[in-house]
Amino acid sequence: MSAGTYYVPEQSRLPIWASFGLFLTVFGAANWMNGSDKGPYLFFVGGLVFATVLWKWFSIAISENMAGMNSPQLKRSYVMGMQWFIFSEVMFFAAFFGALFYIRTLALPWLAGEGDGVDNPLLWPNFTAEWPLMTTPDMALNGDAATRLGPKDSMTFPGWGGLLGWLPLWNTIILLSSSVTVHFAHSAIKNNNRKSFNIWLGVTVLLGVIFLILQAEEYIHAYNELGLTLQSGIYGTTFFMLTGFHGAHVTIGTLMLFIMWMRSMLKGHFKPDDNFGFEAASWYWHFVDVVWVGLFFVVYVFG
Repeated sequence: MSAGTYYVPEQSRLPIWASFGLFLTVFGAANWMNGSDKGPYLFFVGGLVFATVLWKWFSIAISENMAGMNSPQLKRSYVMGMQWFIFSEVMFFAAFFGALFYIRTLALPWLAGEGDGVDNPLLWPNFTAEWPLMTTPDMALNGDAATRLGPKDSMTFPGWGGLLGWLPLWNTIILLSSSVTVHFAHSAIKNNNRKSFNIWLGVTVLLGVIFLILQAEEYIHAYNELGLTLQSGIYGTTFFMLTGFHGAHVTIGTLMLFIMWMRSMLKGHFKPDDNFGFEAASWYWHFVDVVWVGLFFVVYVFG
């Protein structure tokens, strides 16, 4: 195959199955959040279908690359595809950060009577705009009869005395450290040092798992001790939407890096000049780290 030839794969039903799996996952998630008993089953079946398709699809792509079927032009298209994917993820999180900004700087002051909400005190008397929102408009209006209750406490900065026990700080340290270790792994494979590559990549995966464990502990603490849930007003909703979607991305990134680690350990994949599978996963991991830094300051420190 000449260097300028663009490899065109054979026809495949995998894109159709991938779309079907994603549809089941989203449909199941929507039903799950609306209280349907079938929602969890549809969600996990859809996730299983999608994961199976990805496993098969990536196996084919890896086999084609190992067989030398991927031209430089095709490899550039892989790079561009990953860049556009990460850009779409940037826009995804920008929407949630934008929603948080809108609520904090516009919606809440309007509810309290500022600006365009000058008549709102007639609807929500005694409501005071504050963030984190501990007293919901329903509580301000109906008192003890309110059904939409705010949390007992927030997840914001606890003061210097409680700093060492503050889980978001430790998660920040862990995730930033993992960004350094994945860079060490990248440098190692570029220098053809597979042993060092496997060690640093394995450490990165371990740090990702620790982050997820600590985030689960944080959620348990929020639900059981702080009364901070998805139903505890707009603060609870935005908190779990932002941190929850980020946690989902950390889970995906950890799985991606784990698969790359297994490929290296068991198959000896990746060379100094041919390791885009790992590079793509490392780019994604750095993106996840940057998003967390933004979350840490916006949601936790200045929340």
